[in-house]
Amino acid sequence: MEFLLTSLVVCVTPGTGVLFTIAAGLSRGTRAALIAAVGCTLGVVPHMVAAITGLAALLNASAVAFQTIKYLGVAYLLYMAWSTLRDKSDLTAEEESEPRSAGRTILTGVLINILNPKLTLFFLAFLPQFVSTDEPYVFLRMTELSAYFMLITFLVFAAYGRFAAAMRSHVISRPHVVNWMRRTFAVAFAALGARLAFL
Repeated sequence: MEFLLTSLVVCVTPGTGVLFTIAAGLSRGTRAALIAAVGCTLGVVPHMVAAITGLAALLNASAVAFQTIKYLGVAYLLYMAWSTLRDKSDLTAEEESEPRSAGRTILTGVLINILNPKLTLFFLAFLPQFVSTDEPYVFLRMTELSAYFMLITFLVFAAYGRFAAAMRSHVISRPHVVNWMRRTFAVAFAALGARLAFL
């Protein structure tokens, strides 16, 4: 439950992938938003592969080092809460004058997340929270969790895009709604970080 809840909070928190999907929904409708969600989800894969292989090797080398990474991950979740709360940037999306092909939209979504170094750092901090140092099949366990995370990512991004396509600029143009969302996400990050510290 902690993993699913944390994954949901992370995916719902507005970031570059969410903004891209919302922009696709606002400018080109539901189909474009779903395609953008697929691209952003695929862009997560390289970061997860790097994190899984690195963490598996680290656990085999030293359980103490793995535990250290785990507690650094808790600190990172608390940092995410603080940075989310401090973020005052506008959540906007501009319409495009020229339609994009499905392939180009997917490629853009993939590149947006591949070129986001925060994702690798996040997975290095995130996955150890839900893997025990005496786990017999740690690689398979992290792969399974990552698959769940990808599914949640796609579903959340698709919902964002569908909602954006339906509502257009009604939500995005209201700063107080965005500010309320950010405060909610910040509190959720802080609570989850504190919860995971005592697991």
